[in-house]
Amino acid sequence: MIKKVIAIDLDGTLLRSDNTISDYTIQTIKKIKALGHHIIITTGRPSFMSIDYYNMLELDTPMINFNGALTYIPGKKWEFEHTVRIDKKYLFEVLKCQEDFEADFIASQYRKNFFIALNNDSDVNPELFGVKKFLDHMFLIPNKITKDPNALLMQTRAEDRYALAKEIKQYFNYELEVDSWGGPFHILEFSPKGINKAYALKYLLNVLNISKEHLIAFGDEHNDIEMIDFAPTSYAMKNATSLLLPHASKQLDETNDEDGVAKQLEKLFF
Repeated sequence: MIKKVIAIDLDGTLLRSDNTISDYTIQTIKKIKALGHHIIITTGRPSFMSIDYYNMLELDTPMINFNGALTYIPGKKWEFEHTVRIDKKYLFEVLKCQEDFEADFIASQYRKNFFIALNNDSDVNPELFGVKKFLDHMFLIPNKITKDPNALLMQTRAEDRYALAKEIKQYFNYELEVDSWGGPFHILEFSPKGINKAYALKYLLNVLNISKEHLIAFGDEHNDIEMIDFAPTSYAMKNATSLLLPHASKQLDETNDEDGVAKQLEKLFF
């Protein structure tokens, strides 16, 4: 059997609306892995917000975080680990514009930690960042930022986050990628120019010495467009944004809350 690379987004795709994965989906993923296929979590989330799902699925493959800015194997030293960072000057400029961008928070994200600037009027759930509450050392003070971040994260109150993403890209003269997360979050993620999930998958396929024709991808959101476009076999969830549909091979009949990914994998492999 030819081994496939199966790239799966988390929010709005593999995860249900309550941020859980059903037992049915977990067991289906494990059976696919047992056949020797490469299951690749491909997400805008940082590593510390996705590692629990990686472990739950008992994966040992590379994982792609920050919309393609980090490709690595959790818990291992891997010679092909690949990181791309965003110049911290953009963080400082975004902070200056947070009122115009209607930001609830702006976070500078790294592989193992983050710094967050909160709007005084916003009510942000710390569990979004994998913590029970925000501690003093987590708050974003400019002199703390000595390293370029992997990505910037912003929750916005803007009614049309897709339109805002376009406006922000224009504001920065298209020097940044700005994409929307899936799931219940009203979040935009900023990445270095040219960095997206397809960029990371192209790199990973080269490392694994696997042809692009053996790539399968699942997604639901704006930040999945390049990945869905890149994969010869690609699926948009039933709950996917309409922006994604023209790029997908097929739209699934089930949503993320109906085990859409697992049901399609069963059709493909069993």
